[in-house]
Amino acid sequence: MARETAQTAGGSVTETSVVEGVDKELFIGGKWVAATGGRTFPVTDPATGQVLCEVADASPADGMAALDAAAAVQASWAATAPRERSEILRRAYELLNARTEELALLMTLEMGKPLPEARGEIAYAAEFFRWFSEEAVRIDGGYQVAPNGQGRFLVTRQPVGVTLLITPWNFPMAMGGRKIGPAIAAGCTMVIKPAEQTPLSMLALAAILAEAGLPAGVLNVVTTTDPGGVMEPLIRDGRARKLSFTGSTAVGRRLLEQCADKVLRTSMELGGNAPFLVFDDADLDAAVEGAMLAKMRNIGEACTAANRFYVQRGVAGEFARRLTERMAALPMGRGTEPGVVVGPLIDAGAVAKVSALVQDAANRGAKVLTGGSTVDGPGHFYRATVLTDVPRDARMATEEIFGPVAPITVFDTEDEAVEAANDTEFGLVSYVFTNDLKRALRVSERLESGMVGLNQGIVSNPAAPFGGVKQSGLGREGGSVGIDEFLEIKYIAVAL
Repeated sequence: MARETAQTAGGSVTETSVVEGVDKELFIGGKWVAATGGRTFPVTDPATGQVLCEVADASPADGMAALDAAAAVQASWAATAPRERSEILRRAYELLNARTEELALLMTLEMGKPLPEARGEIAYAAEFFRWFSEEAVRIDGGYQVAPNGQGRFLVTRQPVGVTLLITPWNFPMAMGGRKIGPAIAAGCTMVIKPAEQTPLSMLALAAILAEAGLPAGVLNVVTTTDPGGVMEPLIRDGRARKLSFTGSTAVGRRLLEQCADKVLRTSMELGGNAPFLVFDDADLDAAVEGAMLAKMRNIGEACTAANRFYVQRGVAGEFARRLTERMAALPMGRGTEPGVVVGPLIDAGAVAKVSALVQDAANRGAKVLTGGSTVDGPGHFYRATVLTDVPRDARMATEEIFGPVAPITVFDTEDEAVEAANDTEFGLVSYVFTNDLKRALRVSERLESGMVGLNQGIVSNPAAPFGGVKQSGLGREGGSVGIDEFLEIKYIAVAL
């Protein structure tokens, strides 16, 4: 983002200034270039439906040019000193924090989340750069005497090579940071394709990384309305050696099939269907607060969002009452307005899906305690909603809601709760609220998910491994293992 246009003469951040301050072309080989034929596509504000700007619409040829640029500098970038890579990441961390206000406003305009959440995402994204700046200088190996004493084993870890990164629209800065950070630290070059709904945050991040000293060609950004046409040739080309994708399970499956052709390394952070378990002995104040965090983060448009609430019968009524009271009081509106908590969903299709899931549950006997309807006027809004008596055959029991809807189902026994929680093809995160230590450990171990929030409603942390099991994905991002996804182990046999 160009600093001279990010603020007005008086020093205040404005909507016009942050949009105008972003380069809107493709970022290839360290240069901003137009798409083939000068093609562009609009970026709209989901709160108003108004077009914010036009950005370059890459063709397959543009995608191949980005791959050429990444491949051309892979060897030299891999040979760069770890401390140099670390310092670039550290500078990026500092720049992100220094420009929180304009970056947060930019994200709110293109994605819709309220400004306080957008600020939190900028801080979260920056932390990935700080964390991996520290990991870059700690890539280790091993030295071992052969069992027969006749030789030595050397073990090194080297960059995977050129990587392809695909990020979603719901966390447009954080998901980029979570992938770009370890790739830079490991010594990998990249071609990244952000979601077409929210390309501006990634374009701004690319400019910041260039300013931080990232060499030309290490990071290449292609924005496009033809993700399959642009990315599949890169996957099948053979020069890229890894794909990291965050998005739906359906798309992830197709990408895995394409990666099989060249046997690419893959990291897949896919769909979720998070259960939220509340036992009779739970601290209800903490459980309701955790429910609000787990459900309403990002307006419910998060793979980690609580999707199914299972509450033990003894506290079900009181939990539903308190949750309904909190949800009904949430201010709704454009994310730039003070105090707003419920912003717009990303597009009309998202609203239609949430509406259909709520209607399906109601048709099967669920009761709507609050919300349950769209909002007239411009923008893609759906009211914060609480449902009770949601049957397990309702569609929302198996499908991601991706919206501000909390469906509650009552259970009686621990076994019943665990069985219901695990009755899904997904396994990203689960939430458990109980004050019984034995139950807490017992249930956490039995839940089929890659992460568990125990008496807390947020699990994401750059210093912890993020990822799921079953059809929620492959591999882990973040934590001390996050960089492993971008490194290959090499064994060197030494004869003495």
